[in-house]
Amino acid sequence: MASVSLTRVIEKMKLENVTPEIDVRRIKVTQPDINRPALQMTGYFEHFDAARLQVIGFVEYSYMGGLSDERKREVYDQLLSYETIPAVVFCRELQPDEIFLEMANKHKIPVFVTKKSTSAFMAEIIRWLNVKLAPCISVHGVLVDVYGEGVLITGESGIGKSEAALELIKRGHRLVTDDVVELRKVSDDTLIGSAPDITKHFIELRGIGIVDVKALFGASSVKDTQSIDLVIRLEDWDKDKDYDRLGLEENYTEYLGNKVVCHNIPIRPGRNLAVICESAAVNHRQKKMGYNAAQELYARVQQSLAKRRDEEDEDFFENGE
Repeated sequence: MASVSLTRVIEKMKLENVTPEIDVRRIKVTQPDINRPALQMTGYFEHFDAARLQVIGFVEYSYMGGLSDERKREVYDQLLSYETIPAVVFCRELQPDEIFLEMANKHKIPVFVTKKSTSAFMAEIIRWLNVKLAPCISVHGVLVDVYGEGVLITGESGIGKSEAALELIKRGHRLVTDDVVELRKVSDDTLIGSAPDITKHFIELRGIGIVDVKALFGASSVKDTQSIDLVIRLEDWDKDKDYDRLGLEENYTEYLGNKVVCHNIPIRPGRNLAVICESAAVNHRQKKMGYNAAQELYARVQQSLAKRRDEEDEDFFENGE
Protein backbone atom coordinates (compact mmCIF):
# COMPACT_ATOMS: atom_id res chain seq x y z
CA MET A 1 0.00 0.00 0.00
CA ALA A 2 1.30 3.44 -0.94
CA SER A 3 2.04 5.79 1.93
CA VAL A 4 3.51 9.19 2.73
CA SER A 5 5.43 9.86 5.91
CA LEU A 6 3.78 12.31 8.27
CA THR A 7 7.01 14.33 8.44
CA ARG A 8 6.64 15.09 4.69
CA VAL A 9 3.07 16.23 5.26
CA ILE A 10 4.27 18.51 8.07
CA GLU A 11 6.95 20.04 5.84
CA LYS A 12 4.68 20.44 2.83
CA MET A 13 1.76 22.02 4.71
CA LYS A 14 3.97 23.94 7.20
CA LEU A 15 2.14 22.57 10.24
CA GLU A 16 2.88 23.65 13.82
CA ASN A 17 3.29 20.71 16.18
CA VAL A 18 1.53 21.25 19.53
CA THR A 19 2.34 17.73 20.77
CA PRO A 20 6.15 17.70 20.48
CA GLU A 21 6.40 14.79 22.95
CA ILE A 22 4.96 12.39 20.36
CA ASP A 23 7.41 10.84 17.88
CA VAL A 24 5.97 11.33 14.36
CA ARG A 25 8.86 9.84 12.35
CA ARG A 26 7.28 6.40 11.92
CA ILE A 27 3.72 7.55 11.28
CA LYS A 28 2.45 7.08 7.73
CA VAL A 29 -0.52 8.60 5.88
CA THR A 30 -2.17 6.00 3.64
CA GLN A 31 -5.47 7.67 2.66
CA PRO A 32 -5.67 10.63 0.22
CA ASP A 33 -8.94 11.87 1.76
CA ILE A 34 -9.54 13.66 5.04
CA ASN A 35 -12.27 13.52 7.66
CA ARG A 36 -13.96 16.26 9.67
CA PRO A 37 -15.03 14.48 12.88
CA ALA A 38 -18.20 16.51 13.54
CA LEU A 39 -20.41 13.41 13.83
CA GLN A 40 -17.83 11.66 15.99
CA MET A 41 -17.94 14.59 18.41
CA THR A 42 -21.62 13.80 18.95
CA GLY A 43 -20.85 10.13 19.62
CA TYR A 44 -21.60 8.60 16.20
CA PHE A 45 -18.67 6.35 15.23
CA GLU A 46 -20.30 4.02 12.74
CA HIS A 47 -18.51 4.15 9.35
CA PHE A 48 -15.77 6.30 10.92
CA ASP A 49 -12.63 6.12 8.72
CA ALA A 50 -9.94 6.59 11.32
CA ALA A 51 -7.08 6.07 8.80
CA ARG A 52 -7.69 9.55 7.36
CA LEU A 53 -6.22 12.81 8.58
CA GLN A 54 -8.70 14.39 10.98
CA VAL A 55 -9.35 18.09 10.36
CA ILE A 56 -10.94 20.40 12.94
CA GLY A 57 -12.58 23.51 11.47
CA PHE A 58 -14.48 26.38 13.05
CA VAL A 59 -17.77 24.43 13.27
CA GLU A 60 -16.22 21.49 15.13
CA TYR A 61 -14.21 23.85 17.32
CA SER A 62 -17.32 25.83 18.28
CA TYR A 63 -19.16 22.63 19.18
CA MET A 64 -16.21 21.43 21.27
CA GLY A 65 -16.17 24.76 23.14
CA GLY A 66 -19.77 24.25 24.27
CA LEU A 67 -19.13 20.87 25.91
CA SER A 68 -18.62 20.42 29.63
CA ASP A 69 -15.21 19.21 30.81
CA GLU A 70 -16.66 15.82 31.70
CA ARG A 71 -18.23 15.41 28.26
CA LYS A 72 -15.02 16.60 26.59
CA ARG A 73 -13.02 13.89 28.33
CA GLU A 74 -15.51 11.27 27.26
CA VAL A 75 -15.73 12.39 23.61
CA TYR A 76 -12.01 13.11 23.15
CA ASP A 77 -11.01 9.84 24.78
CA GLN A 78 -13.29 7.87 22.46
CA LEU A 79 -12.24 9.77 19.34
CA LEU A 80 -8.50 9.57 19.96
CA SER A 81 -8.58 5.92 21.03
CA TYR A 82 -8.43 4.91 17.35
CA GLU A 83 -4.74 4.10 16.89
CA THR A 84 -4.96 4.32 13.08
CA ILE A 85 -5.52 8.10 13.17
CA PRO A 86 -2.31 9.56 11.67
CA ALA A 87 -2.85 13.08 13.07
CA VAL A 88 -5.37 15.78 13.96
CA VAL A 89 -5.06 19.23 12.37
CA PHE A 90 -6.69 22.40 13.73
CA CYS A 91 -7.25 25.03 11.02
CA ARG A 92 -7.45 28.86 11.25
CA GLU A 93 -4.84 28.83 14.07
CA LEU A 94 -7.49 27.46 16.43
CA GLN A 95 -5.78 26.16 19.56
CA PRO A 96 -6.83 22.79 21.07
CA ASP A 97 -7.83 22.92 24.73
CA GLU A 98 -5.83 21.27 27.50
CA ILE A 99 -8.16 18.28 27.76
CA PHE A 100 -7.78 17.54 24.04
CA LEU A 101 -3.98 17.72 24.29
CA GLU A 102 -4.06 15.51 27.39
CA MET A 103 -6.05 12.81 25.56
CA ALA A 104 -3.90 13.15 22.45
CA ASN A 105 -0.73 12.54 24.47
CA LYS A 106 -2.43 9.67 26.28
CA HIS A 107 -3.21 7.87 23.00
CA LYS A 108 -0.05 9.07 21.15
CA ILE A 109 -2.04 10.90 18.42
CA PRO A 110 -0.07 13.97 17.18
CA VAL A 111 -1.91 17.29 16.95
CA PHE A 112 -1.02 20.18 14.63
CA VAL A 113 -2.19 23.73 13.93
CA THR A 114 -2.25 25.51 10.56
CA LYS A 115 -2.91 29.14 9.62
CA LYS A 116 -4.86 28.11 6.52
CA SER A 117 -8.64 28.22 6.36
CA THR A 118 -10.38 24.86 6.58
CA SER A 119 -11.51 24.71 2.94
CA ALA A 120 -8.12 25.88 1.60
CA PHE A 121 -6.22 23.36 3.73
CA MET A 122 -8.54 20.52 2.73
CA ALA A 123 -8.28 21.31 -0.99
CA GLU A 124 -4.49 21.54 -0.91
CA ILE A 125 -3.83 18.44 1.20
CA ILE A 126 -6.28 16.28 -0.81
CA ARG A 127 -4.75 17.37 -4.13
CA TRP A 128 -1.21 16.74 -2.86
CA LEU A 129 -2.02 13.37 -1.26
CA ASN A 130 -3.88 12.23 -4.39
CA VAL A 131 -0.67 12.71 -6.37
CA LYS A 132 1.63 11.16 -3.77
CA LEU A 133 -0.61 8.15 -3.07
CA ALA A 134 -1.74 7.53 -6.65
CA PRO A 135 -1.05 4.10 -8.22
CA CYS A 136 2.42 4.27 -9.75
CA ILE A 137 4.38 2.36 -12.39
CA SER A 138 7.74 2.96 -14.06
CA VAL A 139 8.09 2.87 -17.86
CA HIS A 140 11.11 3.15 -20.13
CA GLY A 141 11.03 6.36 -22.12
CA VAL A 142 11.53 10.12 -22.21
CA LEU A 143 8.93 12.68 -21.09
CA VAL A 144 9.08 16.20 -22.54
CA ASP A 145 6.76 19.21 -22.27
CA VAL A 146 6.23 20.33 -25.89
CA TYR A 147 4.10 23.48 -26.25
CA GLY A 148 2.33 22.54 -23.00
CA GLU A 149 1.55 18.99 -24.16
CA GLY A 150 3.13 16.12 -22.25
CA VAL A 151 4.82 13.94 -24.90
CA LEU A 152 6.04 10.52 -23.75
CA ILE A 153 8.61 9.16 -26.24
CA THR A 154 9.06 5.39 -26.08
CA GLY A 155 10.92 2.78 -28.12
CA GLU A 156 13.76 0.29 -28.02
CA SER A 157 17.07 1.24 -26.39
CA GLY A 158 19.37 3.16 -28.74
CA ILE A 159 16.63 4.19 -31.19
CA GLY A 160 17.15 7.91 -30.50
CA LYS A 161 14.74 8.92 -27.70
CA SER A 162 17.30 10.91 -25.71
CA GLU A 163 18.71 12.59 -28.82
CA ALA A 164 15.21 13.68 -29.83
CA ALA A 165 14.62 15.03 -26.32
CA LEU A 166 17.91 16.97 -26.38
CA GLU A 167 16.98 18.58 -29.72
CA LEU A 168 13.56 19.52 -28.30
CA ILE A 169 15.24 21.11 -25.28
CA LYS A 170 17.50 23.16 -27.58
CA ARG A 171 14.35 24.32 -29.39
CA GLY A 172 12.94 25.71 -26.11
CA HIS A 173 10.90 22.81 -24.74
CA ARG A 174 11.27 21.30 -21.28
CA LEU A 175 12.57 17.94 -20.06
CA VAL A 176 10.70 16.11 -17.32
CA THR A 177 12.63 12.84 -17.23
CA ASP A 178 14.90 10.64 -19.33
CA ASP A 179 15.18 6.83 -19.38
CA VAL A 180 12.77 6.10 -16.48
CA VAL A 181 9.33 7.75 -16.24
CA GLU A 182 7.27 7.31 -13.07
CA LEU A 183 3.58 7.38 -14.04
CA ARG A 184 0.90 8.10 -11.44
CA LYS A 185 -2.82 7.77 -12.01
CA VAL A 186 -4.34 10.76 -10.23
CA SER A 187 -7.78 10.33 -11.82
CA ASP A 188 -9.56 8.26 -14.46
CA ASP A 189 -8.58 10.90 -17.03
CA THR A 190 -5.15 12.03 -15.88
CA LEU A 191 -1.72 10.43 -15.74
CA ILE A 192 1.13 12.42 -14.22
CA GLY A 193 4.74 11.67 -15.13
CA SER A 194 7.79 12.54 -13.05
CA ALA A 195 11.46 11.61 -12.69
CA PRO A 196 13.03 9.39 -10.02
CA ASP A 197 15.00 11.60 -7.65
CA ILE A 198 18.30 9.93 -8.57
CA THR A 199 18.06 10.71 -12.33
CA LYS A 200 16.26 14.05 -12.16
CA HIS A 201 17.34 16.52 -14.90
CA PHE A 202 19.91 14.08 -16.33
CA ILE A 203 20.06 12.74 -19.90
CA GLU A 204 22.21 9.80 -21.05
CA LEU A 205 23.73 10.23 -24.52
CA ARG A 206 25.57 7.23 -25.91
CA GLY A 207 29.16 8.13 -26.76
CA ILE A 208 29.09 11.23 -24.52
CA GLY A 209 27.73 10.03 -21.19
CA ILE A 210 25.54 11.79 -18.63
CA VAL A 211 24.46 15.36 -19.36
CA ASP A 212 22.97 17.69 -16.71
CA VAL A 213 20.24 19.50 -18.65
CA LYS A 214 19.49 22.03 -15.92
CA ALA A 215 23.17 23.02 -15.61
CA LEU A 216 23.69 23.28 -19.40
CA PHE A 217 20.45 24.91 -20.53
CA GLY A 218 19.14 26.58 -17.37
CA ALA A 219 16.20 26.14 -15.02
CA SER A 220 13.68 26.98 -17.76
CA SER A 221 14.65 23.80 -19.64
CA VAL A 222 13.37 21.36 -17.01
CA LYS A 223 10.09 20.59 -15.27
CA ASP A 224 9.27 18.37 -12.28
CA THR A 225 5.94 16.86 -13.35
CA GLN A 226 3.77 16.77 -16.47
CA SER A 227 0.49 15.18 -17.47
CA ILE A 228 0.74 12.56 -20.22
CA ASP A 229 -1.19 13.83 -23.25
CA LEU A 230 0.44 11.96 -26.11
CA VAL A 231 2.66 8.90 -26.62
CA ILE A 232 5.10 8.73 -29.54
CA ARG A 233 6.45 5.22 -30.07
CA LEU A 234 9.63 5.15 -32.17
CA GLU A 235 10.33 2.01 -34.20
CA ASP A 236 12.69 0.94 -36.97
CA TRP A 237 11.35 1.42 -40.50
CA ASP A 238 9.84 -1.73 -41.95
CA LYS A 239 9.25 -1.49 -45.72
CA ASP A 240 6.72 -4.33 -45.56
CA LYS A 241 4.57 -2.65 -42.91
CA ASP A 242 1.69 -0.32 -43.72
CA TYR A 243 1.85 2.92 -41.74
CA ASP A 244 -1.07 5.25 -41.12
CA ARG A 245 -0.79 8.16 -43.56
CA LEU A 246 -4.07 9.95 -42.86
CA GLY A 247 -4.76 9.62 -39.13
CA LEU A 248 -8.54 9.41 -39.46
CA GLU A 249 -8.70 6.99 -36.55
CA GLU A 250 -6.83 7.49 -33.28
CA ASN A 251 -4.62 4.72 -31.90
CA TYR A 252 -4.33 4.37 -28.14
CA THR A 253 -2.04 2.80 -25.59
CA GLU A 254 -3.01 2.08 -21.99
CA TYR A 255 -1.26 2.80 -18.69
CA LEU A 256 -2.87 1.97 -15.32
CA GLY A 257 -6.24 1.65 -17.06
CA ASN A 258 -6.07 5.10 -18.71
CA LYS A 259 -6.02 5.36 -22.51
CA VAL A 260 -3.57 7.79 -24.13
CA VAL A 261 -3.35 8.71 -27.83
CA CYS A 262 -0.36 6.94 -29.39
CA HIS A 263 1.51 7.52 -32.68
CA ASN A 264 3.87 4.90 -34.11
CA ILE A 265 6.69 6.77 -35.87
CA PRO A 266 8.98 4.78 -38.21
CA ILE A 267 12.62 5.86 -38.01
CA ARG A 268 14.87 6.26 -41.06
CA PRO A 269 18.15 8.15 -41.45
CA GLY A 270 17.56 11.85 -42.06
CA ARG A 271 14.19 12.13 -40.29
CA ASN A 272 14.12 15.07 -37.87
CA LEU A 273 12.53 13.57 -34.77
CA ALA A 274 12.27 16.88 -32.92
CA VAL A 275 10.20 18.46 -35.69
CA ILE A 276 7.99 15.36 -35.87
CA CYS A 277 7.39 15.49 -32.09
CA GLU A 278 6.58 19.20 -32.26
CA SER A 279 4.15 18.67 -35.13
CA ALA A 280 2.48 15.76 -33.34
CA ALA A 281 2.06 17.86 -30.17
CA VAL A 282 0.58 20.85 -32.02
CA ASN A 283 -1.69 18.58 -34.08
CA HIS A 284 -2.92 16.89 -30.88
CA ARG A 285 -3.65 20.29 -29.34
CA GLN A 286 -5.60 21.29 -32.47
CA LYS A 287 -7.70 18.14 -32.18
CA LYS A 288 -8.50 18.97 -28.55
CA MET A 289 -9.59 22.43 -29.73
CA GLY A 290 -11.94 20.88 -32.29
CA TYR A 291 -9.91 20.95 -35.52
CA ASN A 292 -8.85 17.68 -37.18
CA ALA A 293 -6.76 18.06 -40.34
CA ALA A 294 -7.43 14.47 -41.47
CA GLN A 295 -11.19 14.95 -41.17
CA GLU A 296 -10.90 18.29 -42.99
CA LEU A 297 -9.09 16.56 -45.89
CA TYR A 298 -11.69 13.79 -45.92
CA ALA A 299 -14.49 16.37 -46.06
CA ARG A 300 -12.79 18.16 -48.97
CA VAL A 301 -12.41 14.87 -50.88
CA GLN A 302 -16.08 14.04 -50.30
CA GLN A 303 -17.12 17.50 -51.49
CA SER A 304 -14.93 17.14 -54.58
CA LEU A 305 -16.45 13.74 -55.40
CA ALA A 306 -19.96 15.05 -54.87
CA LYS A 307 -19.25 18.03 -57.12
CA ARG A 308 -17.84 15.73 -59.82
CA ARG A 309 -20.93 13.49 -59.65
CA ASP A 310 -23.20 16.52 -60.01
CA GLU A 311 -21.23 17.69 -63.07
CA GLU A 312 -21.44 14.20 -64.63
CA ASP A 313 -25.20 14.11 -64.03
CA GLU A 314 -25.58 17.53 -65.71
CA ASP A 315 -23.54 16.35 -68.71
CA PHE A 316 -25.67 13.21 -68.98
CA PHE A 317 -28.94 15.13 -69.05
CA GLU A 318 -27.58 17.72 -71.48
CA ASN A 319 -26.33 15.01 -73.86
CA GLY A 320 -29.61 13.11 -73.50
CA GLU A 321 -31.56 16.11 -74.66
